[in-house]
Amino acid sequence: MTAPSYTKSIDVQASASAAFDAVTKGVAHWWTRPDQPLTNIGDRAKFTFPPGVSYWTFELTSTQQPTNVEWTCVDALHIHEGQPKEIETEWLNTKVLWQITEQEGGSRIEMQHQGLTPDLLCYAVCEAGWDIFFLGSLKQYLDTGKGSPHQG
Repeated sequence: MTAPSYTKSIDVQASASAAFDAVTKGVAHWWTRPDQPLTNIGDRAKFTFPPGVSYWTFELTSTQQPTNVEWTCVDALHIHEGQPKEIETEWLNTKVLWQITEQEGGSRIEMQHQGLTPDLLCYAVCEAGWDIFFLGSLKQYLDTGKGSPHQG
């Protein structure tokens, strides 16, 4: 039996359209600055976490504005001191799925990192990271206009 992938949801005060923009062209406002935005199917963006060693490159593989976005990890190098070399590419071929539902007073965003499961070496670190940036920073950005992205 396969363990479930990381899946969480947030309710925000922003419209579904604003939420869609935040997980495509606005990622720098709440996660980390990519080398380019994800706006069109096939776009690839490299997300680097300082000191500039670890990175993940995602391709925008599907969208249905303003309700669904799919990123696929096409390149990964996750350097984590004290961990085996296998951790470096665990995100490769995983997908981040965003489902956005308009609701009264805003919208709900469900995020599933398909393939990020508890059996991965990086799971605890990555779960904590997504909790900070998805549950905290993205919600803050969509509720107040100012997120807490990784600085570097």
